[in-house]
Amino acid sequence: MGWVIAGLLIVFGGVAAYIRLAPSDPARWHVDLAQGGLPANAHVFCIRADNRFGPIQGDPKALLARLDAIALATPRTERLAGSAEEGRITWITRSALMGYPDYTTAQVTEGPGLCVAGRQRFGREDLGVNAARIGGWMQELLGLPERPEMTGL
Repeated sequence: MGWVIAGLLIVFGGVAAYIRLAPSDPARWHVDLAQGGLPANAHVFCIRADNRFGPIQGDPKALLARLDAIALATPRTERLAGSAEEGRITWITRSALMGYPDYTTAQVTEGPGLCVAGRQRFGREDLGVNAARIGGWMQELLGLPERPEMTGL
């Protein structure tokens, strides 16, 4: 029985190490949101001229720079690729216990607007974690009294 438990611990440790150490390829995660290709379970919030949040007044890249500062202040979050000057940024946020990576991309759009999309790397369901994170970032960025609902692309 001891060998079985030891074997399971080794397997669990290997899976945990893979989750934490697997490289994140910017070509896969730093995607152009206007081109689509997001998984069906992605959480998306957009500031657009056709919704109550838009259009953006002023420079949308300045708004993206402010969002970058908010994102980087989030625990366990780092920038994977992009910049405000480029008009698109992708961040990785890892869960506290297992280090599961979630990828969030924000991109300046026509209108002017800003779309933010979050998706997980592992599994099919994130239990609303990405929507909550994006909602919190948007609440802070826009000075809203509560987290907004996801708008979709």
